Amino acid sequence: MRFVGVPISDLKQGETINGIYILRKKELKETSSKKPYIDILFSDNSGEVQAKLWDAGEEVYNGLQLNVLYYVNAKVDCFKDLLQLNINKIRIADPEDQKEIGNFVPSAPIPAEEMLDEIYGYVSRISNHDIRRLVQKLLKDKEEQLLYYPAAKSLHHSIRSGLLYHLLRMLRLSEKLKEVYAEINLDLLYAGVLIHDLSKIGELESNELGISEYSKEGQLLGHLIMGICEVEKAGEELGIPEEIILLLKHMIASHHYEPEYGSPKKPMFLEAELLHFIDIIDARVYDYENHLKNIEKGNFSDPVWSLDRRKLYKPDL
Repeated sequence: MRFVGVPISDLKQGETINGIYILRKKELKETSSKKPYIDILFSDNSGEVQAKLWDAGEEVYNGLQLNVLYYVNAKVDCFKDLLQLNINKIRIADPEDQKEIGNFVPSAPIPAEEMLDEIYGYVSRISNHDIRRLVQKLLKDKEEQLLYYPAAKSLHHSIRSGLLYHLLRMLRLSEKLKEVYAEINLDLLYAGVLIHDLSKIGELESNELGISEYSKEGQLLGHLIMGICEVEKAGEELGIPEEIILLLKHMIASHHYEPEYGSPKKPMFLEAELLHFIDIIDARVYDYENHLKNIEKGNFSDPVWSLDRRKLYKPDL
């Protein structure tokens, strides 16, 4: 690596820094006095930061490339309680440094192949033959993409291999719940966990770095509807009993719980109910981990959009 800059997690208000970051988003805007500027989102493997490139018009905007590395010289300021870069100079990184872009992408803390092996271990524990066959087919059809796909574009587990990481932690939690609540049907719960977000592969279009954008189908339908369709199609191909197909489609349809979040029905059996809360627990734990990892004990994070703009506190213990 020819150039080493200040990681986003080390940015401090008032400093002027040199950094190397991935340009994730750009938007051409105007100030109240009608002067053009570009709103930018940078990221590296330690976080994200908003940036402003003032007095820059359409020509500069069109020249900026998404999802590549840029050298940045900027003043670190604060706007609405969030750090922001006011860019002095920006230049696309040299080809030699571009080759290292994989090192700037946040990734799951467990190797993808290791997570996939553990997930297939859970599949093998599904005792119902038809449920196991259906889940195996759905996983096999997307196995290659599972190795690098994020679970979201910008919210929880929006990292390389984030979808695998999300599914694995949910499976581990499901297994522990069974130790307390014997009445849980683990075949249904494991299956629901494994398929509930599988159509994120398709809702999102991701490169092997885990950098993603919504697909046309994702924007028009979303992963709940797409997932229901995929379960129905695979179930019919395999001759799976209608009751199993219906139960699994209901788990997908209801796992967001509320109509305003996309679910047309609330859960109507125990494993569907648990799927929703296991999903929420893992998302919340990830959000707390992610936003507090670079915060010193006894201090607060910046406001977290996905948590109603709450500032999170790291206990001094």
